[in-house]
Amino acid sequence: MQQNIDSNTVMQNLVASYKASGLKGKLIFTFAIIALFRLGAQLPIFGINNEVFQNLANGNNLIGFLDMFSGGALGKVSIFALGIGPFITSSIIMQLMAVIIPSLERAQKEDGEAGRRKIQQITRQFTVFLALFQSLIFSIALYKLPGAIAPNVPHGMFFIGSAISLTAGAIIVMWLAELITEKGVGNGASLLIFVGIIAGIPLYCDRTHTLVAQEPMLQLGLMVLIGIFLATIILIIVLHEAARKVPIVSARRQVGNKVYGGGNTNIPFKLNPGGVMPIIFAVAILLFPATVLGFVQQMHVENVMLATIFERLNMVFSANSVSYYVIYFVLIVTLTFFYASIIPSMQPKEIANNLKKYGSTIPGVKPGKPTADKLNEILSRITLIGALALGIIALIPTAATKITNITTFQGIGSTSLIILVGVALDFINQIKTHLLAKNYESFLKQ
Repeated sequence: MQQNIDSNTVMQNLVASYKASGLKGKLIFTFAIIALFRLGAQLPIFGINNEVFQNLANGNNLIGFLDMFSGGALGKVSIFALGIGPFITSSIIMQLMAVIIPSLERAQKEDGEAGRRKIQQITRQFTVFLALFQSLIFSIALYKLPGAIAPNVPHGMFFIGSAISLTAGAIIVMWLAELITEKGVGNGASLLIFVGIIAGIPLYCDRTHTLVAQEPMLQLGLMVLIGIFLATIILIIVLHEAARKVPIVSARRQVGNKVYGGGNTNIPFKLNPGGVMPIIFAVAILLFPATVLGFVQQMHVENVMLATIFERLNMVFSANSVSYYVIYFVLIVTLTFFYASIIPSMQPKEIANNLKKYGSTIPGVKPGKPTADKLNEILSRITLIGALALGIIALIPTAATKITNITTFQGIGSTSLIILVGVALDFINQIKTHLLAKNYESFLKQ
């Protein structure tokens, strides 16, 4: 009876916190933006013959993979066909540039909000450039594709109109993502990718049902594959939530007759500090050359030498090749280290200086440089373990689809599964953080 009362009290407190926190408005705003994104994904550009390109997408692994991340917008050749890709690629390049170029690094670390806005503005401008470049390549590929342009549509008008529409669509998607990040709940870019993947699941399920309906062995393989997917989800959650807690001892201070400090606490360092971002970045980096090479191949280059070079490069970046997954694994490990190096809460020197400032130490380690060296050793070790684990988990579902011969789920394989689980966990954690912050504010006002 007491347990039921306590449960009811907890639920009442959660409902009251939900209503008072303003979370309801943020969630409604987030879902409204997502609805706009899905609406734009259904609006085709002027003069396109959707069926021709859709047939090409169904027979092309690369286009099908890109179509999955755009929520079907690419297959429909909608105004949002480029999706969030240009913005993600631009963000990656800017984060790399912030490490290489001193002025950008200074703006990121020392100039506070003004520096952040400066980098954000440059990222937006570069996104426009990338969107225009990709839209031109896409428009040329459509122009060269027989039957892609509807009859009685002037080719020149189609080329110019499609390039402008695709560029504008990418800019709108970037704007929607930033609106979610600033005024909604969660990371806007990750959520739009999440929604795009979710939108494609019914199609994959339908294809799988058609494939295994009359094949008992494939039905057994499907059960094995689903079991592997569920086990992978558990591993992703464990990796996402795992943390290495470094013990900290605070110095005692006596003020008058009272003694402050002296307690033991810890600093939690996440095993996977980058969450899903290394995966998203790795996919964006791999898809950019693969997209260009795929479209160039469709243009039928007449020069034999160039055609051979493009064909070999296309094989290297093909999702069916071993080299693709080797590059993918290396990129995940590298980008996990890179992302960990730019996270403010994982800077050994700054943490060591703050600990020394407040009179706190790691047991058995001297303050200052020895503490920074010890933290650097710990962070390097756990980041390596997390990066390797993330890379291995990313390859498990892909290997499972090859073994079971159930290739219809390739779209929601390793990459998509990690993104789905990671973004969902981040979304839930942000809701919890928002509720806790409002509870603390209410407590301090009492």
